[in-house]
Amino acid sequence: MKAAVIEKQGGLENLVYRDWEDPKPDADEVLIRVRACGLNHLDIFVRRGMLGFPVPMPFISGGDIAGEISALGPSVKGWKVGDRVVVNPATKKGLMGEQIFGGLAEFVCAPAANLIRLPAHVDYGDGAAIPIAYGTAVRMLFDIGGIEKDDLILILGASGGVGLACAQLAKLFGARVIAAAGSAEKCRRLEELGTDYTIDYSIEDFSREAWRLSDKKGVDVVVNHTGGQTFVPSMRALRRRGKLLVCGATAGYDFEMDLRYLWMRQLQILGSSGYTTANIETAMGHVSAGRLRPVIGQRLPLSEAREAERLMEDRAFFGKIIITQ
Repeated sequence: MKAAVIEKQGGLENLVYRDWEDPKPDADEVLIRVRACGLNHLDIFVRRGMLGFPVPMPFISGGDIAGEISALGPSVKGWKVGDRVVVNPATKKGLMGEQIFGGLAEFVCAPAANLIRLPAHVDYGDGAAIPIAYGTAVRMLFDIGGIEKDDLILILGASGGVGLACAQLAKLFGARVIAAAGSAEKCRRLEELGTDYTIDYSIEDFSREAWRLSDKKGVDVVVNHTGGQTFVPSMRALRRRGKLLVCGATAGYDFEMDLRYLWMRQLQILGSSGYTTANIETAMGHVSAGRLRPVIGQRLPLSEAREAERLMEDRAFFGKIIITQ
């Protein structure tokens, strides 16, 4: 089969489209013919290398997988060849695309226990956009954050996969959304998707602008998956007893925090990690019913995986980047 292989950790030149041995499913696994695979910042981190988290090389990343079953392990029940599926990448052996081989290949093996049915009317690309971004958003907003109808929610990085998923789900639930992104064009597209307000943080102080939009009361919730220098301004944008929901740090892990905001406003900082099969199924239900549709900014073939990762590194995209086959 063909695959986008990380030969060694480092720059884009180390991601090579080449032949790879066909995988064979274990007894409790299925072999999936991959039709689409969504990119995430995790794919960039795996290729670049993460401090304290070694990945055996060469390696195939890609956790957002949609395709059809090509073969069954001998103990698999309830599935058949040809079934359309997406995969919860968080397996008992590790996270697909990070600890075990992922879906940036023509075929991949996955545990049958991690399969979720992809309805016939849902496009493979839409299916591949769901697991990580929408599963993360469902868990963070509802299981961890407990957001409420009419909450005013500030979402940073709102033009990326997780940010857009949070914006769509929050609006579907009845919340009001302030979507912050890094360009006027991205803000325009977020407005077209129905967000209540937008902030272009390339030219505006998002914390100050969110404070103004909230009538100087502060927002109820901030969704922050960027970290770095955005963390303290996120705290400043919150109302008394407001919630800061954190699920990542794509802009950096380190920051200096003024603890006075924490205790004087009695803020709640809530971390959210991962997703469950039920979270992904909830998102799939919304997509299947037509209540929302994933926003896909780019679709590129597997042979152009290097270009896809370049777009993600340069933040030159809106929505999910999908690798199709």
